Amino acid sequence: MPRVLLLNSEGTEAKKLVEQLRSGGYTVDCRRNVGSVRALRESPLHAFVIDLSRLPSHGRHFAMWIRSMESIRNIPVVFVDGDPEKVKKIRAELPDAIYTSRAKLTGALRKAKPLANPALGYGNRTTAQKLGIKDGARVAVIDPPAGYVKLVGPLPAGASLEEEPDDALAVTLWFVRDPEGYLAGLPRMRKLAAAKSRLCVIYPKQQTLKARGSGVNVFTIREAAEAVGLAAYKTCSVDKTWSAILFALKK
Repeated sequence: MPRVLLLNSEGTEAKKLVEQLRSGGYTVDCRRNVGSVRALRESPLHAFVIDLSRLPSHGRHFAMWIRSMESIRNIPVVFVDGDPEKVKKIRAELPDAIYTSRAKLTGALRKAKPLANPALGYGNRTTAQKLGIKDGARVAVIDPPAGYVKLVGPLPAGASLEEEPDDALAVTLWFVRDPEGYLAGLPRMRKLAAAKSRLCVIYPKQQTLKARGSGVNVFTIREAAEAVGLAAYKTCSVDKTWSAILFALKK
């Protein structure tokens, strides 16, 4: 039977979705997180099913992360339910995902096919724009790698990059490479966010992590940030090596 991975669904509603999918002829793996890319490649997957009726920002985050990973981005993403306004915003970023209701889920899955050229979202925006850099912004850069200026690319008019500034600037780009360094620096970054600096955490993609033996990943980054009062509101792929998550203070 074809296998689907059910994400962002818990409790009674998750059980109902699992039963519905199994009745439709699918093997179901229900998780809170996506898991390793390697495991997904080794075990064929028909589709990701993401429940938008709870924590739609998490569901969107999962989908954007999936699309940022070259080896799995062609696997169909099927969104279920969700607030119409929030679904509309997600659809603008991921127009070739499938959007359906619980009642029509199994029928939608039967039509799901691997994507030859999946849309990666964000249209024609530059990397700097995806990282939240606007015209005239002063941007703090913390612990950057060599060549980071080329990585960020052309800046909007009047914007500038400043390494390790003393003051909180409009945007903070923080490059993290290991969990210990991330956890140690997080309190300081939280203070910058409290001073109305947009915090963008840039971290190595999973393939790079395996090569370097690092344990930092999208899930540990989010969980630790949420524990200190930060909320993720955007994710993006920077290039083949780096991904980014943008945070703001929880309201």
